[in-house]
Amino acid sequence: MSHFARFAAIDWSGAKGERQRGIAVAMCGRGREAPRLVRPGHVWSREEALGWILGEMPAGTLVGLDIGPSLPFADRGAFFPGWDASPADARGLWALVEATCRGDPHLAAASFVDHPEAARHFRRHGGRCGDLFEPGRGRLRVTEVAQREQGLNPYSNFNLVGAAQVGKSSLTGMRVLRRLDGRIPIWPFDPLPASGSVVVEIYTSIAALAAGLPKNRTKVRDAATLDRVLHALGSAPHVPLARYDDHATDAVIAAAWLRRVHPDPRLWNPPRLTPALAQTEGWTFGVY
Repeated sequence: MSHFARFAAIDWSGAKGERQRGIAVAMCGRGREAPRLVRPGHVWSREEALGWILGEMPAGTLVGLDIGPSLPFADRGAFFPGWDASPADARGLWALVEATCRGDPHLAAASFVDHPEAARHFRRHGGRCGDLFEPGRGRLRVTEVAQREQGLNPYSNFNLVGAAQVGKSSLTGMRVLRRLDGRIPIWPFDPLPASGSVVVEIYTSIAALAAGLPKNRTKVRDAATLDRVLHALGSAPHVPLARYDDHATDAVIAAAWLRRVHPDPRLWNPPRLTPALAQTEGWTFGVY
């Protein structure tokens, strides 16, 4: 677990349009130097972030993507119960999303949630709630149940409504994972290799909580707080940012956290991560 030379975190966005102010990329090396934003001030597109991972990210990087790489499966024995096209595993899900959204520009996923069978499972804007959307927060993956037990506040990836929703980011992220598959190992769908880069799912609030920020107050919007959080994660003070928004600071903090915690073997072997879950639902790095 200690072969990584670089640590990167990408705050993601599932919003409409070509360029997303919600995407931020931060990276650091070994040691104590604070993570720095990659292309500071740049407004990324999803395609550009994918291109950076494949073409510019240094070899031997542990990169965390703030997305849900899959949907709940274990609770019902299927992603989409009652739909004969429901895939058997996460890679099949990525392929289904990609095939359905092939005509959607900018790695968007609107066509998938508009599909008459898929739509039955999602809560969407305009009061549109599928008849198979589970009341309340919606269905959760096993790792999201574990997140809740750790004091986090996860929402279902089937929920596409509200400031806390992560469904849109997750679906667009699946199109990215489809393109990364076979080119960079994606843990835990792929086993952890002895060398090279690896992609993991992250939940940026885990990093903030690990640094001592209180639950429900995990967003950092000023320089002093950012330095305090980085210090708690064993990092030197940061290079000043042009803008202290949630996306930039989330990425900086998460990169420092990955560097700090990645040698812990418990995080790579959570007791509830079964072989079946590793191929269907995946797991959030840092959840035990």
